[in-house]
Amino acid sequence: MIDYPLLQALAAVITEKGFEKASKKLFITQSAVSRRIRQLESTLGEPVLVRSHPPKLTLTGQRLLNHLQQVMQLEVSLGLANFAEDLAYDKPLTVRLATNADSLATWLPEALAVPDSAMAGKLKFELVVEDQSVTLNRMKAGEVMICISSHPEPVNGGLVDVLGALPYKAVASPAFVERYGVDADLSVLPCLVFDENDSLQHQFLEDFKYDEPKYIHSCPSSEGFKQMIVAGLGYGLLPELQIGNSLDNGELVDLKPNYVINTVLFWHYWNTESPQLKALRKHVLSVSKHRLKQSTSFDKA
Repeated sequence: MIDYPLLQALAAVITEKGFEKASKKLFITQSAVSRRIRQLESTLGEPVLVRSHPPKLTLTGQRLLNHLQQVMQLEVSLGLANFAEDLAYDKPLTVRLATNADSLATWLPEALAVPDSAMAGKLKFELVVEDQSVTLNRMKAGEVMICISSHPEPVNGGLVDVLGALPYKAVASPAFVERYGVDADLSVLPCLVFDENDSLQHQFLEDFKYDEPKYIHSCPSSEGFKQMIVAGLGYGLLPELQIGNSLDNGELVDLKPNYVINTVLFWHYWNTESPQLKALRKHVLSVSKHRLKQSTSFDKA
């Protein structure tokens, strides 16, 4: 039988991205964290970590953290103490959620604010922000309880609900359009991407038979992304929710009227869902139904 404090140490090393920060989170010494990892590896007869900077999980380590996430939720659903954080049942449950930045900048905060008075003070959020194309990797690695992803396939031991789509439009500032014109080759003009995983601009250019972008600004901030477009540094794909009235008031210009990219989002969760996380999911689905674009074509795989 696996000693769960050993798994607790493994989870802390991964979520805190190192042994020193893991020791502070667990209120033990760094050497004690190392001993627990070594003991876990000795019990299993194989490594659970790649000692890189930051440390990475082996395949066995990923399976162990997946197991830990599910057991944590099962214990909460049974009204038992959350051993992973030594919390009593009446104290907040830490919810590690991987999400894309554009959801966080638009509809997600409202969705996380569960109105049920019985839920007040029951959830404490730790958000991991990445492109929606890669957030599911955090779930597969056992690093998060929930993730918002553009992939519809559930992980092993997980379930998935469709949230809806974030519609994106290609926009630029009036000064940008005046400088380059409306018929310019967009592939050679400066454009913005969130990070190396963001392919929306590439998809947009491909849809209009342009070459791949040759002049890219990388901006891993949704609000900063919009402000850079408004300032005229480049064009980019923005969610309609974030654009707001910027087209109507002339702050932004729609580069391709009637063109929209719909990015469908899915809510991934473990099948050992606790009552708190079920209440959260129900509220998230309710909010997304009104805030995101809905369609019968957004089916699960």
